Amino acid sequence: MADLGNPKHTIEIIQKYQFAFQKKFGQNFLIDTHVLDKIISAAGITKEDCVLEIGPGIGTMTQYLAEHAGRVVAVEIDTNLLPILDETLKGYDNVTVINNDILKLDINKLVDEYNGGRPIKVVANLPYYITTPIIMGLFEGDVPIDNVTVMVQKEVADRMQVGPGSKDYGALSLAVQYYAEPYIVANVPPNCFIPRPNVGSAVIRLTRYKEPPVKVEDPKLMFKLVRASFNQRRKTLQNGLNNSPDIPYTKEQIVEAIESLQVSPSVRGEALTLEQFARLSNYFTENA
Repeated sequence: MADLGNPKHTIEIIQKYQFAFQKKFGQNFLIDTHVLDKIISAAGITKEDCVLEIGPGIGTMTQYLAEHAGRVVAVEIDTNLLPILDETLKGYDNVTVINNDILKLDINKLVDEYNGGRPIKVVANLPYYITTPIIMGLFEGDVPIDNVTVMVQKEVADRMQVGPGSKDYGALSLAVQYYAEPYIVANVPPNCFIPRPNVGSAVIRLTRYKEPPVKVEDPKLMFKLVRASFNQRRKTLQNGLNNSPDIPYTKEQIVEAIESLQVSPSVRGEALTLEQFARLSNYFTENA
């Protein structure tokens, strides 16, 4: 029976093992059963599912996942948590704990081994400093995924789902929205964690598109254009592309490509939609 959502049990297990929180791993353990229920519900987890959990901590979410999913594969980097997980998960025979760094794992191989290559669901309470590389690694690595439901810093969740014209809109917004449909499930205040983080958090679900919402002949080129456009937000799109070492086109080619969008030459990258970036990329592929 899942019991770690109760703060009392969380504190007992931390004290029993004299566990020391490590800042380098961004460890904050969830102690709110309502939030746990919302995550399970948002991810739509059933007994048919294999779930990859990134950073199980002491096993709070893992217990909930094990009770709802067919199989749970939990990847934990901190060796100090392994004896705790042995205890908190001993009642569940459908959980496998892997001691490794998720950024160094071959997740496609893991999906083949544990789910026969079929799409998995990913659930995580992510350390804020590696949120973007983990999420982009899952999408760009063509891992078969149904959805990704993650706890992240509130401002990062906002960035993933906003559109053009907002100060939060940027390369992460466009990358996430190319691969998935983002939906903020819940805002989570600091008092829902031990220890309390300094910032608010949010649970966001990213439902993987079967086909991206825009047609791009060369996605790698499109994301080079996106990054160059946002590297210096105050610059115009034209100057941003001109000044980037990753963009191999002449000034004239860049001007022509921007004009093909029928926007002002002084437009900034933050004003362009995903569709416009796709058109810009396709123009270069076809004409440059």
